[in-house]
Amino acid sequence: MHVEVLQKLGLSGGEIKVYSVLLSSGSVSINTVHERTGIDRRSIYDILNRLIERGFVTYIRENKKRLFQVSNPDRIIDYIEYKKSELEKTEEDIKQELPEFSKQFNLKLPEIYSEVYRGVEGMKALWDDMLNYGGIYWIGAGRYMPKMFPAWFSNWNRRRIEKGIVIHNLMRDELRGEIKELLELEELKFLPKEFSGSPVVIGIQGPKVVHMMLGQKLFAFIIQSSELAENYMHYHKYLWDHVAKPFKKHR
Repeated sequence: MHVEVLQKLGLSGGEIKVYSVLLSSGSVSINTVHERTGIDRRSIYDILNRLIERGFVTYIRENKKRLFQVSNPDRIIDYIEYKKSELEKTEEDIKQELPEFSKQFNLKLPEIYSEVYRGVEGMKALWDDMLNYGGIYWIGAGRYMPKMFPAWFSNWNRRRIEKGIVIHNLMRDELRGEIKELLELEELKFLPKEFSGSPVVIGIQGPKVVHMMLGQKLFAFIIQSSELAENYMHYHKYLWDHVAKPFKKHR
């Protein structure tokens, strides 16, 4: 269990091995740490120095030998409090510098560029970015994120509503009997059956067009182009006005 705690504190695999040996062995020499971890001596010195800097490890001299041991585990709480304080300071610094970061980023940004997002954290980061735009337009929506990550989506949706962002959903036909209520600030129509198939969804937000694959592998390809986004918006409007069927609340 302590291994998981140390991982959450950001310790590397080698640091965890060394700390674990010291925790179970008391005061031991470099040779003992080397024998019980299999890590080469030079690396052990580096690891011990990092642990000492964090306050997790200390040493004593006995018979002209340096013996290493773990500090009082209460030091871990002190370290967490210190890191929290540092993070708060860092957050304030970042907020002050962020406008300049954004300015430099936008100066170097090409007129058309692409990005790739993968995995769970990639999808969450992509959805968080959607909250920077005034509206979200989906073609082929299927309530994938709410189903896969309900707790996370609930928090995301609350933030969306607080910002007054409207979702314009062109939903897959197979969800027609499943959708009982609209989300707050959601407009919804159903596409014909011919638009159903693999779970690939097209989204338009601001100048970005997103193609999301939400099957066994989570993957999204994004193109930022105002011209392309405008064309997709025309496509969304055509489907909305001439192809899709209105949502009817089930009684």
